[in-house]
Amino acid sequence: MRQPDWYDNAQKYWTAVSPTVNGMLGGFETIDPIDVKGSLSFVDEFVHGVRGVNNVVRKEPVMDSGYACDCGAGIGRVTKNFLLKVPFQKVDLVEQAPNFVEQAKESYLANEIESGRVGNIFCMGLQDFTPEKGKYDLIWCQWVLGHLTDDHLVAFFKRCIKGLKPNGMIAVKENNASREAIIDEEDSSVTRPNSSLKHLFNEAGLSVIKEEVQNGLPAGLFAVRMYMLKPNRQA
Repeated sequence: MRQPDWYDNAQKYWTAVSPTVNGMLGGFETIDPIDVKGSLSFVDEFVHGVRGVNNVVRKEPVMDSGYACDCGAGIGRVTKNFLLKVPFQKVDLVEQAPNFVEQAKESYLANEIESGRVGNIFCMGLQDFTPEKGKYDLIWCQWVLGHLTDDHLVAFFKRCIKGLKPNGMIAVKENNASREAIIDEEDSSVTRPNSSLKHLFNEAGLSVIKEEVQNGLPAGLFAVRMYMLKPNRQA
């Protein structure tokens, strides 16, 4: 996964994919509501806290819901159906495929852009993205980090840490290989096992404070795990 054309091949693959929700989900459009429900549940305690019997507060919110960043955003499915419904007040997107960015701007997110709830849409790969310092409450990375080499992934996380607000966090939602990493030459991606992802988180200076498996997905797909990550400097 270190050949010079690794990122070029990924770009070619995704540029040929239909800029639709079905295209974003590899032909599994029906999992969208399942995925969204799982993500909303996963972040809820961090943004809204936890309440028990008689609405008694058991856990205070630890994250503001001001500004999020959707990394590997595609046409904006995660932004529209999940992040803006948390609700984060504003979301930036990072997406390297120009056709996806165009669809987001011209159609899929047109209303959200007009209302001001979608901010910048950066057309670039995550290997080239540097967040503005101290900007985001949450940086959400879903089904995209497999396109980064190990070294570039660690470097990306380190840049993201600098892009967080004081109580900000990074969330990852990715496929997990059961044992060894699986490389897909067609789309230039690697599916890492749980242990490998955690090693890279640690190398970047991030601690896992919550981990959960996405339930309800069709049989035959990879296991999907969500991780909430906190910079060690805040631990």
